[in-house]
Amino acid sequence: MDIDSLRALAIQVRTQMPWLTGIDSEQQYDELIDVMDELVSDHEANSALIDLLFPVIELYEATSEQFKEFNERIDKLDPGQAMLRVLIDQHGLKLSDLPEIGGKSLVSLILKGERKLTIAHIQALSKRFGIPKSMFI
Repeated sequence: MDIDSLRALAIQVRTQMPWLTGIDSEQQYDELIDVMDELVSDHEANSALIDLLFPVIELYEATSEQFKEFNERIDKLDPGQAMLRVLIDQHGLKLSDLPEIGGKSLVSLILKGERKLTIAHIQALSKRFGIPKSMFI
């Protein structure tokens, strides 16, 4: 292993990717989001760069004051309720389109947080939508 070549490469990487050790500003974050948008358009060809960029963005979003309120709200969400909302939105469902749960009044109560999904609900929804049960827990 050629240490001098590695040092030169490290300098080049730091010059081209100063964010690799962390995002310094909202502007840099916005720029990296734009870069990520472009990279994911051809994920296979850009997977190495995506693998470098994703943890940096994820860390910034988890620790930045800019996302503090959002992260606090997310932490308070019931995972089952949140997953149910995602399924309804993604599939354009009505409350009556979920026979796995029961009537639309029960679905409504779950979405309001007044009731929780049961194990039977989770198993049925997991099977219908092809997603792991853990997504609801």
